[in-house]
Amino acid sequence: MTTTLETIETLNSIGNSTTTSPDSPLFTDFDLSDSLKERLTTAGFIRPTPVQAGAIPPALEGSDILATASTGTGKTLSFLVPILEKLDATSTPSTRGKRNAIRALILLPTRELAMQVLENYWKLMPVARHDAALICGGLSENAQFENLDRGPRVVVATPGRLEDFLRRREIDLSRVEMFVLDEVDRMLDMGFLPAIRRIAAAVPRTRQTMCYSATLDANIQEVVRDYVKNPIRIEIGSTSKPSDRVELRVYTVMQDQKLSLLNQMLEEEEGSFLVFSRTKHGADRISRKLQKLGHGSNAIHGDRSQSQRTSALKGFAGGKHRVLVATDVAARGIDISGIAHVVNYDLPNASEDFVHRIGRTGRAGAKGVATTFVMPQEHHDARKLERELKIRFDWREADKNLAKEERNRPIDLNTLPAPSTNTGKASGLEALLALETRTWRNESAPMPSGKGRRSGPRHKGRGRKPGTATARQGKR
Repeated sequence: MTTTLETIETLNSIGNSTTTSPDSPLFTDFDLSDSLKERLTTAGFIRPTPVQAGAIPPALEGSDILATASTGTGKTLSFLVPILEKLDATSTPSTRGKRNAIRALILLPTRELAMQVLENYWKLMPVARHDAALICGGLSENAQFENLDRGPRVVVATPGRLEDFLRRREIDLSRVEMFVLDEVDRMLDMGFLPAIRRIAAAVPRTRQTMCYSATLDANIQEVVRDYVKNPIRIEIGSTSKPSDRVELRVYTVMQDQKLSLLNQMLEEEEGSFLVFSRTKHGADRISRKLQKLGHGSNAIHGDRSQSQRTSALKGFAGGKHRVLVATDVAARGIDISGIAHVVNYDLPNASEDFVHRIGRTGRAGAKGVATTFVMPQEHHDARKLERELKIRFDWREADKNLAKEERNRPIDLNTLPAPSTNTGKASGLEALLALETRTWRNESAPMPSGKGRRSGPRHKGRGRKPGTATARQGKR
């Protein structure tokens, strides 16, 4: 489906506002079924945000949507409501065994975001939990196959796992009528363009498509023009700079005093803290140090398992942990409202990363605080951020008397005892050298035959009853 990005209508909000006003419409004003209106009210959705007010009416009429809006503006409901209205009007949840029942496909960059979309779907469809399926990496394949066997009408997926299922013919998208591409810019950043192209080719050309992106530069326009036809163009605020609802602070601080400064902030200020570390090791270390200081903290990064990531997000969202320490990649899946503070423990590598980090606070009309720790040698980089993003930091100096963090220090061999003579016991220096020698020898020695190796199959295949007509293809 190749078209130009001509727009029928452009809807703009004032500044970066994502809040509703007393003059904005109600969900009950939309052309929705009484049943869906009642479910929206029961779930607490009364007034739509600007992106919802802009996208829902034309989407209900069947138009393609191309929206520029950042996370936290209410995008999820802007595509779920039209999907539910169409499904309610034209079909009912299918019976078990209909594997070609999928009528709506929602594609997102991370499993955390996919899970959050599914949770919102179930808020509006509380008695039809088998009517939607999650397809993503990091979770049991067999469980996902079983969910597909139930014949869901809605699939929420990440590109990598969905492309894999398509290649193995585990999923049928031939009846999809509504196709949602959410966080398009992130999916392209993560290298999912080939997967998106294969998935789009498996969906009927006559579908309705809704695309959402935080930015819409030339590269993204070139991609989405292949998937939308005469879209309604919706622009909500500026997505190339931090929200004006976020107070931007910078503290000049030495590296070994950052932890003390963060501890001081936690003791003096209220609310939850999302702390960004440049490395996975740094995220774990900061979280452990904060725990020792008495703060509820957890870490999330790419080396943590899916269950650990889910537990960390739930603990942070539910208030069990006041602090969540994250890396940039892992934070792409964080869509939690009410975060009071964002702290850049380490200066981000690029202005885009800075905007993404800061976008976690000051959402849905709330105010937020974003604090960046800058070492003296990083002043030039911080000033460059100001120029590129056309912002002004509130520059502050950290207390010079803050306690310095104890980090691992090299061993001073001069402080170790002299070699023993007739005591029969090794001195500290001799013990250290002996330990180093044993370690070197152990690492150099070949592994004994038959030991230290994992035996047996690594994975169990998905079982099929004898006589099943459709055998699974490929390795499990």
